[in-house]
Amino acid sequence: MPPPSRICSVAAMLSLRPLRRYQLVTDLVVAGLFGLLALALELASDAPSALAGVGASLMVVAFTAAAAMRRLSPGLALALAWAGALLQMGLGRQPSPTDVVVFAVLYTTAAYGTRRVFWAGFASAVGGAVVVSLYLVVRTLTSPIQAADVAAIVGILLAAAFALLLAWVTGALVRTAIRATENGRAQRAAEAETVAEQQRVRIARDMHDVVAHSLAVVIAQADGARYAAAADPEAATAALATISTTARAALTDVRQLLTQLRHTQAEGPQPRLTDLDALYAHVRAAGVELSVDVDPVPPGEPPAAIQLAVYRILQEALTNALRHGADRRVDVHLGWLPDRVELMVRNTRAPDGPAQPSGGHGLIGMRERAQLVGGSLTAEAQGRFFVVRASMPVRASL
Repeated sequence: MPPPSRICSVAAMLSLRPLRRYQLVTDLVVAGLFGLLALALELASDAPSALAGVGASLMVVAFTAAAAMRRLSPGLALALAWAGALLQMGLGRQPSPTDVVVFAVLYTTAAYGTRRVFWAGFASAVGGAVVVSLYLVVRTLTSPIQAADVAAIVGILLAAAFALLLAWVTGALVRTAIRATENGRAQRAAEAETVAEQQRVRIARDMHDVVAHSLAVVIAQADGARYAAAADPEAATAALATISTTARAALTDVRQLLTQLRHTQAEGPQPRLTDLDALYAHVRAAGVELSVDVDPVPPGEPPAAIQLAVYRILQEALTNALRHGADRRVDVHLGWLPDRVELMVRNTRAPDGPAQPSGGHGLIGMRERAQLVGGSLTAEAQGRFFVVRASMPVRASL
């Protein structure tokens, strides 16, 4: 029995990608039309026999399935394309227009596949060129050949190898362009969130200053009015007037600050723990091999402030890993304990990279979010890794 790690690797290679409905429908329709046309061409090129018809049908089914799955599951499409090609060579069939599916599959493995599928596509392009070359050489040696045909055979072999590698390289270039676009979008979103967060922090500080100062004045005047009520009623009345004026001014200031805060926050509900799966999917769609280890959440829903802090810290840490990581491997651990939640995000950092991402605004924002709910956060280099750790109380009153 294969080890569990190998089974998981194969399952990851054959996993499905999220596609829009129109993309899935388009691929299925194009693959269906291709299958009908390819079957007609293959059957028309054969001598009328049951065995030839069955072989052609099986080959076309494999290639059609590969065409249908090429964007939904590039790894599975690659396996189906290999099955069709081996069946074609095993039946001794000539190369045909049906083989165009192989080039389309190699392109999608490089453009949309995971890292394992990406390199499996490269190995298939190189190995496929070798297999096709050997197949054509064997067929040539087993049939009459003239010296003048040798140059043509060599040219065909080189053209086949070049075409297979060109399909993969084109997909790799598209993959690079897609990742650059996604990284730029993620960076702009992170920068916008940082600016908004700084604005909210400034408003929170202003609110704290206003409320703290006003309450201090109110408390002092209230104490003075209490002591002066019997001995000096006029002083007590003046103190109460001061309390009223100060409280009204503080209320006006708080309303203004809340208005600013409301305008700087995004519309809609704040993220919760149930939104983490969508965050993970978004990160994986950017090409990150994300490993998530989550301990079960304890009975009872954690406070909304804790859920928001966990989501925002994970979002910023994953963005930093995407921007500054040396490779596309990121490990996330979320541990729920009876009295606190512990969070860890680890990625490989560049050998010559800084100990922490430049600028530091994201790290400051993460640390402030943890402190806001009574927790703490560290972000530092540990060997070849960059690790973000946070610990926040779950049941303590905030």
